[in-house]
Amino acid sequence: MVNQQQADKMTSGKGFIAALDQSGGSTPKALRLYGIEDSAYSSEDEMFDLMHQMRVRIVTSPVFGGDRVLAAILFEQTMDRAIDGKPAATYLWEDKGVVPLLKIDKGLADTTDGVQLMKPIPDLDELLARGVRNGIFGTKARSVIGAADPIGIAAAVAQQFDVGRQVLVHGLVPILEAEVTISIADKAEAENLLRDEIAKNLEALPEGQHVMLKLTLPSVANHYEVFVEHPKVMRVVALSGGYSRSEANALLAQNTGVIASFSRALTEGLSAQQSDEEFNATLDASIQSIYDASVAG
Repeated sequence: MVNQQQADKMTSGKGFIAALDQSGGSTPKALRLYGIEDSAYSSEDEMFDLMHQMRVRIVTSPVFGGDRVLAAILFEQTMDRAIDGKPAATYLWEDKGVVPLLKIDKGLADTTDGVQLMKPIPDLDELLARGVRNGIFGTKARSVIGAADPIGIAAAVAQQFDVGRQVLVHGLVPILEAEVTISIADKAEAENLLRDEIAKNLEALPEGQHVMLKLTLPSVANHYEVFVEHPKVMRVVALSGGYSRSEANALLAQNTGVIASFSRALTEGLSAQQSDEEFNATLDASIQSIYDASVAG
């Protein structure tokens, strides 16, 4: 059953979503950007331990809290670990006022019809039930669009909604993420196709059910405006998608009612070598700039 206090915050609160869900292949790059080279660990377990330490440093910082950060997306291993002696999701909500969300996809399949669908998610119902027990509010699953191919985009959106319906059965709110690669030549055309497919699938969603949409910052400002006030969409959020934080913030501010769900852009400038004072000051400036862009519209 959806936590109504958390639902209210996600629906109308001011702020943004911190995407702290790097996993698998994206983890080494995230650690390198944080100043930790590959030579600092010799196993996957050690790598994820270092990644957890980075996440803990972020969320326990005095500048990280529910006044500006609405929610945080967690990697499955983060949900299963403790922060300051408490289960991660419990710590986020009780100590920080930040709504806990969970990344559920298992990565991307090979490209077909211009898109990368999600790989199968084995034991998804068990994971979702575990998320409920851990106090998770919602989920996120990602696929990638690499061309304006109508067949591929229709398949990607259909898969997103199929997984979303499975999430909704457990009383969780799904974030459906079909990322359009920012470097493709036909990005604007792909975004037109994506908008039409999302609208079609939303119409088929039963009344009273809600999803969130996580989308690439569009080539045309307010391209996804129709979803911002849609009765079945709790929130429209934007990913940074390879833009620098300053570029992403500038584009986000042009899209009324859309808030950030940034990962790399959030942690840009943070380093394991910084003192706590330097780290907190850098994180504070990052959070404030993303918050400002998220509430600009």
